[in-house]
Amino acid sequence: VQLQASGGGLVQAGGSLRLSCAASGRTFSRYSMAWFRQTPGKEREFVAAISWGGGSTSYADSVKGRFTISRDNAENTVYLQMDSLKPEDTAVYYCAADNNPYFTGTNYPDYWGQGTQVTVSS
Repeated sequence: VQLQASGGGLVQAGGSLRLSCAASGRTFSRYSMAWFRQTPGKEREFVAAISWGGGSTSYADSVKGRFTISRDNAENTVYLQMDSLKPEDTAVYYCAADNNPYFTGTNYPDYWGQGTQVTVSS
């Protein structure tokens, strides 16, 4: 599966952004989808995941209540709605897919997309 993320940018603290990730290749609905993020000098960290059918989601504690992951299997796209953004949310955000239909981010996924930069100014 090939993944193409978009939607990053510069936003003020308290603002919102929506990231999108378009998938191509094998059947999109077979995969759990997830978002990770990474800042310089740190390991890539889990942000959110959604099951193959969209019925189950999981979030990192740091984004719970502010970020929402969703997917549209008809459009082969997964989204990350980010509200109430904080400067510490600044990172490169990566879209990911996993063969486990109920992936929850406890390990690195099977497939990575390229990253999209999110910068939150204070």
